[in-house]
Formats: sequence, C-alpha cells, structure tokens
Amino acid sequence: MLIISLIFYTFGEGILVLLIIASTLIDFYAGKIIEKGFRKQGLRLSIFANLSFLVYFKYAAFAFENYYSFLELIGVSNLDWQNIPNIVLPLGISFYTFQTMSYTIDVYRGNVKANSNLINFATYVTLFPQLIAGPIVRYKDIHRQLIDRKQNTKQFSEGVERFIIGLAKKMIIANNLAYVADSIIDIPNSDLHSSAAWIGILAYSFQIYYDFSGYSDMAIGLGKMFGFEFLENFNYPYIAKSIRDFWRRWHISLSTWFRDYLYISLGGNRKGNKRTYINLIIVFFITGLWHGASWNFIVWGLFHGFFLIIERLGFAKILAKTPKIISHIYTLFIVVIAWVFFRLETLTDALNYIKSMFSFNKHPKVDFLSHYLTKEVIMAFVLAILFSFPIYKTITNKLNNNVYLSIKTLFLLLLFVLSTMYIAIDSYNPFIYFRF
Repeated sequence: MLIISLIFYTFGEGILVLLIIASTLIDFYAGKIIEKGFRKQGLRLSIFANLSFLVYFKYAAFAFENYYSFLELIGVSNLDWQNIPNIVLPLGISFYTFQTMSYTIDVYRGNVKANSNLINFATYVTLFPQLIAGPIVRYKDIHRQLIDRKQNTKQFSEGVERFIIGLAKKMIIANNLAYVADSIIDIPNSDLHSSAAWIGILAYSFQIYYDFSGYSDMAIGLGKMFGFEFLENFNYPYIAKSIRDFWRRWHISLSTWFRDYLYISLGGNRKGNKRTYINLIIVFFITGLWHGASWNFIVWGLFHGFFLIIERLGFAKILAKTPKIISHIYTLFIVVIAWVFFRLETLTDALNYIKSMFSFNKHPKVDFLSHYLTKEVIMAFVLAILFSFPIYKTITNKLNNNVYLSIKTLFLLLLFVLSTMYIAIDSYNPFIYFRF
C-alpha cells in the first residue's frame, strides 16, 4: 500500500513527492521524541515543520502580493511585480499536513501512542484513496486498521457501490452544473441579469457539493475495498436548519479538526462569551485561509463565522421556534451568498455579482434559459435537488429483498457505464478541492 501510494503521488507531482516523505519522517520522529518525554520539543518540531511547508508553498506568493500592494498604497513606485515567486502548490498539502499534525497533537495529549513502525505510519500519511482531497483521516481513527483489518466480499462490494456513486456525483451532476456555473459567472456584470446570476450561483452551490462529496465517496469506497473504514465527510449539508447545523454536516473532517485542535486549544467556550466569539472569529478566519491564499476565502470564512456568532447570541433560539422551512431557507440563503465569495476571484467581482443577483430591474440581453438550461442541465439540477435529501439512503435501508438488490446492481452498473462515457468525452475537469 505504501509503495502504491508513493507511485500514485509521484505520478501526479514528480519530485514534490520528497515533500510528503519529509513531512512523514519529521512527524514520525516527532512522535517518538514526544513519547520519550520531550513532549513540547517534539510537538513544536512537528507544528513548525508542517506549518513552514504549508506557509511557504501555499501563502508565500500571497504575502508578497499583499506586501507589494501595501507599498503601492503608500506611494512606492517602480515595483517589479515579476519578483513575486511563482511557487507550485503541491497536491494534497493542506490535507496531509493536517493529518500528520493531528497525529503528533494526539500523541502529545496522550490520546494515542507513538507509532514505532515507519512503514505503517508512512502508509497512514500517504494512503492514496484520500491523499489528494480528503477526508482528513486522523491516526487515532485508523491506527488499529494499519495493523489488523478485516477484508471480505460484503465490505468490498459496499466499497464498489460507494465509489460508483461518488463517480456519478462528479461526472453526471457536478460537471454538467459546472458548465452552467462557469458560463454565467463569466458573463460581464453589465450583461448579467439577476435571474441568470441566481441560476449561476445555485449551479455552483450544487457543483461544489457534488464535486467534493463525490470525491469523498470515492475515497471512502476505495478505502473499504482495501479494508479501511474512513469516517463520513458529508451528511446532507443542504438540509441544515442553521449555519451551525450546516458545519456539522459540511466537510466534517475539517470542521471537527478545527474544533478539536484549534477552537478547544484556544479555550473554546470555557472562558466567557466574549472569548468564545473571538475564538470563533479566529477559527473561521483560518478556515477561510486554509481553503486558499485569497481575501475572498477569508471573507467567506468570516461570513460564516459572523452568522455563527449571531446564532449564538440568541438567533438560534428564534430559529428553533420558527417553521423548519423558514430556518431551512435562511440557512440556504446565507450559504449560497457565501459561495459567491468562494467562487469569484476578487472581492470587487464578488460584490458586483451579489449586486447583480438583486438588480431585478435589469433586462437580460440574451435568452439564457434556452442557451444554458438544456435538458441535460435541467436533469442535473433535478438530480442535485433530489439527492440533497437522504432518499437513496432511506431506500437502501428499507429494501433488502433479492429483487431490489438486482435492480440496484443494474442501476449501479448503468451509473458506472454512463460515468465512464462522460469521462471519455469530457474535457479535463479536475476536482475543485485539488486546488486547496
């Protein structure tokens, strides 16, 4: 598994495989240092090394750009913007650095014992099913599986089913909606009608969900095929009734990571309301920054953090008393508006797009309904809405007779063939979270 995972990563990243090997070795020996009694030294080594890698490869160029912008703001001229370094972002660096840091923090806290087998630990770090885009797998959740895991036909077939569903989410739903989202979002603001703007951002909202949850499904499915049980990463986030509920359902491995290793370390909600709100702002500032070196991501994170604070201030009690449909609409409205900042490149572009969403007096210059909303796209929208609810899960839990299993098998085979056809005819379209 270790050799396969290293070959897999090298195929995509070449020489940058040395970075993940270095991170693995540092954290392996940091764990041993902690175990020997030098707890703070081992933890500091791990955190410093991992954050150094992450800051350099992901944020150095962003820091230089903002430094140059500041110099221009104060009147410094003749700046050579070509001096800003062009640094390649290694695939999966945000995920595997968080995985290895969770390991050393858990060893430091006494939650797990340091691994004494380098091959087992390196397999955990580089495990190819979820290496590139998560879910973020914690060592304490699978350390026993690295030594002794059971593999059987039932588990393997469940893995195949989960993989096919994830592949179909990506190829049939996410990619079709990506066409609409990209086409509309690229329309100049002066030509963008509010109805088109709403359709564009709704398409993106479904695209990012089915793209990312599709990858997670594929990773979890592949893990099952090899005997690993990864924790769920999504739990139908678009049925959430509050922003707090949304973050319990969206990218669960990341939100729980920040809760357990950052929010609680900052004091959580144990030091009074004021400190709790400050901690939430810090966590969601870093959540936004984790997604990318851009002010738009930071605003996206703080936007969610702001409404979490509003709910903590008492709005959650009001939501609890309102009809579920109202709280659901409120949550979706906030989430969709936030996706504008996530998707657009600059703050100016995002604000202009939001302005277009609410400029109902503007007349469309093109018949976008017939141009963008093809039968295929409409079907993708219908499927996206339908499977935002736990319909498939409900059906599979209630029906277990042989006739149903035969129909399900044929359905999965059809999905696999259809997804493969899309792969064959589609242009290169990587998963959205590869960029993070």
